[in-house]
Amino acid sequence: MTTVGEVDHRRNGFDPHALLTDWDGGQVSWLPDGRRLREYEIVAEDREIEIAPGLFFPAWTYAGRVPGPTLRATEGDVVRIVFRNQGSHPHTIHFHGIHPARMDGVPGAGEVYPGGQFTYEFEALPFGCHLYHCHSVPLKRHIHKGLYGAFIVDPDPARHPEPAGAARSRLLGTPENARWQEMVMVMNGFDTNFDEENEVYAVNTVAHAYNERPIRIERARPIRVYLINVTEFDPINSFHVHANFFDYYDHGTTLTPTLRTVDTVMQCQAQRGILEMSFADHEPGLYMFHAHQSEFVELGWMGHFGVA
Repeated sequence: MTTVGEVDHRRNGFDPHALLTDWDGGQVSWLPDGRRLREYEIVAEDREIEIAPGLFFPAWTYAGRVPGPTLRATEGDVVRIVFRNQGSHPHTIHFHGIHPARMDGVPGAGEVYPGGQFTYEFEALPFGCHLYHCHSVPLKRHIHKGLYGAFIVDPDPARHPEPAGAARSRLLGTPENARWQEMVMVMNGFDTNFDEENEVYAVNTVAHAYNERPIRIERARPIRVYLINVTEFDPINSFHVHANFFDYYDHGTTLTPTLRTVDTVMQCQAQRGILEMSFADHEPGLYMFHAHQSEFVELGWMGHFGVA
């Protein structure tokens, strides 16, 4: 029921386990008005990647990886992204969030032809679990080929005095946040023969990566998963955890759960949210998580938490 063999992560240039917690906070400086500026540089390039043992896919990538870098900022920061296109087609970066129309990352507002560049700049709003992706046409091809990534905006506790404790727990670098085991999971799929049906499904690109090597979990510390669905050619994807339940924050734009005590959540493409759970009262062992579409499981979207 699972893939056989090993993917060469070194050849790929990225490891799905490293992608779980590879937060990119950019180059930080301060503007004259006192606001924090985070600067990034992202390059689009064509690159062949291994998505299952011995199975290669001609991807279009941000920074040479799929998904692209997980950009992380704090609510109210000014985000500046210099985007250079070294690929073979026109590309953009469209951010889910609030920004001026001229920064929308669509044809006519930030589209970059091969060899060109564009600078996106906007304030990081609202806080939550967001994403970015290419919005050039045909849209389904540009997304499916790999041009997407996570964009996480942490809440500023000063802006949320009543639920300040919850806000601090999400703010990277605080003691309250350090007690959480945070990770980003981008659910994706790959149409390897270009018939607009996926032959491989995964979290963070490599089929069964977290089955072959379970995600290590410290039983005493709670878990926070930033879950994003960018699967093309299927109307929904899903996440299910075995022997446990979680609270869910739809889009991550609230500090109180939108769903409580559930073990399965469905997402349309571009939908995302935050899952919070704990294994503190569980015995050590392997706890499976997967899409609750059996086809997706067998074609790569299944893994384990290794709880100790």
